[in-house]
Amino acid sequence: MAENSAPAYGEGVPCWVDAQLPDVEAGKRFYGELFGWTFEPAEKAHSALGGLVWARLDGEPVAALAPKTDGRMPTVWTVYFATPDARALGRRITEAGGTLISGPFPVDGLGAAALAADPEGAVFGLWQPGSLSGFGRSREPDTFVWAELYTRDTAAANAFYGALFHEALFGSGTEPDFGRAHVTDAFPAEMPPHFVVHFRVADLDAALAAVRRLGGRVQVPPFDASYGRVAVVTDNQGASFALLHR
Repeated sequence: MAENSAPAYGEGVPCWVDAQLPDVEAGKRFYGELFGWTFEPAEKAHSALGGLVWARLDGEPVAALAPKTDGRMPTVWTVYFATPDARALGRRITEAGGTLISGPFPVDGLGAAALAADPEGAVFGLWQPGSLSGFGRSREPDTFVWAELYTRDTAAANAFYGALFHEALFGSGTEPDFGRAHVTDAFPAEMPPHFVVHFRVADLDAALAAVRRLGGRVQVPPFDASYGRVAVVTDNQGASFALLHR
């Protein structure tokens, strides 16, 4: 996979997403049909990510699919925040009460990745760019457009992420791709805080019909949010994500 021409991302800006799936081939069929993505295997990924494939739209990198290495782990989409130094950011995360779960480790010679969790347990990734700065395309149909953190303590989340990524969240002239929402009593009490990755679609109704046809399901029917009209769905293996029209 060659380097992309995307501009460098400032620290704390969502710059990449991947899905950990039981069956990557099934994931390729699902997302290839839903978003028109094509796929190519990673050649030099860290051993923990064996079987990783890159997803492209019109030749540009937009996401990755990776096989779960442990069946006990959740089937999920993960958002990655850019950083010039993943090891240093990992130390700041632990000092602020979060956890560094794994990494940093090299990925296909393109950069380094790590996984972390905030003090409430919401998992997110870190990406330290090498030749790959992040998305080759985003904020357009069939690509990443937003990440929403569902948390039981929005004040604590704002303090934690604000301290880590103040410029990305609150700096002048920035256009955030990351929001925080309160987990209300409408959600099951056992549901942990988590990020929901959003992909932009040109036609929400058509996209929902495609999700159902491909074996996925609609978790939350369309609703109006401050950043657009949203529906939360799962793919045919249970990974949750959102479709956004705006």
